[in-house]
Amino acid sequence: MEGLEAIEILLSGLNEERRIDSQYFRKRYIAEDACRRHFRTITLGSQAFITDGPHGYHVVDESSAIAMLTAKCAKQWFADRSEADTIDVATHESSLRSSLEVDDLILSTRGTVGACALVEPEALPANIDQDVARIAIQNGSDISPRFALAYLNSKFGQDWIERNSTGMVQQGLSLAKVRELPIPLLSVQIQDQISNLVRMASSARKRSKELMSSAENNLLHALGLNTWTPPEALNYVRSSSDAFAAGRLDSQFFAPRVEQLLARLGRDGLTIADVAPARHERFEPTATGDFDYIEIGSLGPDGTAVAEAVPMAEAPSRATQYVRSGDVITSTVRPIRRLSALINPDQDGAVCSSGFVVLEPRGVSSEVLLTYLRLPVVCELMDLHTSATMYPAISEADLLSLPIPAIAPPVQQQIQADVRQAGQARQRATQLLDAAKRAVEIAIEDSEAAALTYLKGLM
Repeated sequence: MEGLEAIEILLSGLNEERRIDSQYFRKRYIAEDACRRHFRTITLGSQAFITDGPHGYHVVDESSAIAMLTAKCAKQWFADRSEADTIDVATHESSLRSSLEVDDLILSTRGTVGACALVEPEALPANIDQDVARIAIQNGSDISPRFALAYLNSKFGQDWIERNSTGMVQQGLSLAKVRELPIPLLSVQIQDQISNLVRMASSARKRSKELMSSAENNLLHALGLNTWTPPEALNYVRSSSDAFAAGRLDSQFFAPRVEQLLARLGRDGLTIADVAPARHERFEPTATGDFDYIEIGSLGPDGTAVAEAVPMAEAPSRATQYVRSGDVITSTVRPIRRLSALINPDQDGAVCSSGFVVLEPRGVSSEVLLTYLRLPVVCELMDLHTSATMYPAISEADLLSLPIPAIAPPVQQQIQADVRQAGQARQRATQLLDAAKRAVEIAIEDSEAAALTYLKGLM
């Protein structure tokens, strides 16, 4: 019986759905129900307007400023439009009920269920797709949007969502269930303090983004690309020998702007391989234990990676290579998405997917290499070397052969400082958000007084 749990439920304890599956009655779910009963509990639907986005295919309009936020845009507490498609005005105006406003919450309801984020001004204008719920907290509500965000991301919110999600192939949470989601009504005082932590975290994240943008701008200036206006020729000619040497015939590869960009970046005759050779330290899973795994979906838009513990027995076939502190990993699949990350000291010895090239910086700092690989113009060059249509990918050889100029030490030092400070700001934001969750949990498990004491200790 080791590792197993058993619980006895009376027939009168079954809910109106008459569920009798053991997953629904896990001990932690029952314990959390008992904790909630110590408070007056309200439903989310009684405090908010809740809807999903338009069903079916949406028309992508690259010239539009209106983002279509999907489940992946809700992963990091604050709605992120950096990887979202943009949609045409007609689609947006036909779905005004799901048109997002400042301080709305978005909640993923299909696939990876339960990711919840706050909508801030920089995410707008935006709408949502059918796999996301819009939660618009009403004026005069008993709960604040930021407190609701912390609750939904706490173990009480996440476990309730997990418990009430259904589906065999793909998990889903119905809008009816979202509206039924119970929230213990905590005092205004503790809601305000938790909301302040979320606000402070938001400010720290914005500071991190500013510092990363500063690093990028400093590098573009050092490369002479900050004021560069690429030529956009209507026609151009290349010799057949150039085409055969490159092994390609597509016009984009031979565009004058690409030719000039390669000349600027290759001015010192260096390649990625010269300054950061690939690391090939193969991982072989053992029979027991866990390992920390980084997959492509674990990379954030800010140059960070999140490692998740995975049992050795469940190691994916793509978990093939170790990473070390200071390494830079970059996705070979769809490189235009700027998916590169710096491996932190606490991630030393983690394992990453074979969809990454692991680079060991030697002739350039890790922070500068990360910033360089995330420059849109460099990602464009990588994208030109991709093949296939469903999953366009660049080969390791092509990636390592990309040019990189020598960067003056003072510039490297400034970029290094910016990226490190950005990392510190991100870490601070993470700590604040973890504290907001923990304060919610302490208040419900113990008492509001204990939660206030915990919050006081953070200040």
